[in-house]
Amino acid sequence: MPKRIAIGVVTSDKMDKTRRVEIARLVKDPRYGKYVRRRTICYVHDEQNRSRRGDTVEIVECRPMSRLKRWRLVRVVASSRLVDVAAMRAAARAERRRQADNSEESQTP
Repeated sequence: MPKRIAIGVVTSDKMDKTRRVEIARLVKDPRYGKYVRRRTICYVHDEQNRSRRGDTVEIVECRPMSRLKRWRLVRVVASSRLVDVAAMRAAARAERRRQADNSEESQTP
């Protein structure tokens, strides 16, 4: 039987060598005919930790690697444009603190 290939978005990269990938699809409601969004969650083995949160990745089905991991990363299709706002704020705060310290040092004779 051929191995299934899927494309999804990385939703978590907190684990080492493991990624949580979400595959979105549209399903037509049998009664009302409205299309409803559904998702499939796959745990993917990423040996080199290449993918990051928000990346679009291609995955392929493989042998069970752990209790949840049944997929392997093939390639990163598109890199994420997500920005870590908390890290940017922390960096800006540190920069302001550094500037304040430098201005105090220059005023002291």
